[in-house]
Amino acid sequence: MGVTDPAGPVMDRDEVDRALARLGAEHEAIETSLLALQDHAGRRLLEGAELTGTTRERWTSAEASITLLWAYFDAYTDALRSAREIRARRRWSSREDLVELTELLRGESVTVAGSATATANAPTLLSAPGRLSERFSLSGLVDRMNELYATSLNMVVTADAVWSALPARIDLLAAELQRTRTLAHSVGVRPGEHPAGDDLERITRILTRLREDVVSDPLAFWVPAPGSSAPGGGRPDTTVYDREARALEEVRREIDAVLTVRQDAEARLIKLRDVLSRADRTLAEARTARGEVLAKIAATEVPVVSGPPTVLQEQLATAAEYRRGAQWHRLSPLLESLEQKAEDELLRARESLTAVTAPLAVRAELRGRLDAYKAKVARHGLAEDPFLIERYDAARRMLWSAPCDLRVAEQAVLRYQRSVAEALGAPRVPQQSGPEDRRGE
Repeated sequence: MGVTDPAGPVMDRDEVDRALARLGAEHEAIETSLLALQDHAGRRLLEGAELTGTTRERWTSAEASITLLWAYFDAYTDALRSAREIRARRRWSSREDLVELTELLRGESVTVAGSATATANAPTLLSAPGRLSERFSLSGLVDRMNELYATSLNMVVTADAVWSALPARIDLLAAELQRTRTLAHSVGVRPGEHPAGDDLERITRILTRLREDVVSDPLAFWVPAPGSSAPGGGRPDTTVYDREARALEEVRREIDAVLTVRQDAEARLIKLRDVLSRADRTLAEARTARGEVLAKIAATEVPVVSGPPTVLQEQLATAAEYRRGAQWHRLSPLLESLEQKAEDELLRARESLTAVTAPLAVRAELRGRLDAYKAKVARHGLAEDPFLIERYDAARRMLWSAPCDLRVAEQAVLRYQRSVAEALGAPRVPQQSGPEDRRGE
């Protein structure tokens, strides 16, 4: 929409002709803009919608502004027609015609009469209260129309932008929500029975209310762009929508996890039984080994081996019952917990076996070391050395006796090692533990 020149002295014929041409072009631009506003999809939606809140207040004002716009445009059209008629009286306008045209084109010669309802509902900055008519110059009238048009168009474009963006997205999310709810029901995830079922109900209520609010009060969901003066400068506020979309995605992942449980529940239960069975066998082996250690090893503290925990077997039975009853939403967290506990139990059983059999491992290491040194002695031709034979036999009796005193046996093996080293001319084997027994040297 155009802007006319400010008022000036009496215009000559050329100035009048140029002004009329400019005003005619402005008239066409204004008419085109008003018709576009009249046919705007957002305006038609606003006229037919049941509005609430901010949108209803601003649309009431915008409707009054649009009514005034047409009244101003009609007055502008009449003034332009009158000016053209005066100019068309004669080819060379007289002084009186030019004075009249100057007053008409630059002075406050346009009177606009508006209805009391339109004037009362128009914005206060655009229409003084209690006045049913106003006087304008053509340039002032165009400025007024520009203001009314900008505010009205901004309101229409903003509402249309929100309606074009949010309801469709909400509908798509609602369709995805319905599919997720159907899938959730198929695996036993229902409101009151599973947190994900409660979340689905909450998301459904929020989306339903959100769509109603967006349809009735779209301007409440608009974020203006900072510093923007263009109509529709900003974006729809999708904060609530985005939050519920993320919540639905979390629920969908949880449902997928439950579906995965349904597909491989039997395999996971079989694996759980196997892990717990291995743990039980390992504990049984540890208990047997403990008896052997107590019988064969003297002066050794052997840790007590506990029995298998019955609570895991009870939970495993509960998991199997959940599977038979297709209670996948309950089976999923129970399986995850049981799998971790079963691995921990197997690790504990292995550690118990290792701790119990440690003395036997020490005895086996000492036996192996003793035999290795005997073989070394034989390779060097000292197998018949009576002193080495005596030291070897003493260590062997201690290691193969029951119960075996590991501390004394270890000292005997060390004495044999040192004797072998001395016989071969190698450095002495250093003392490693306990006082040296020099008996028999």
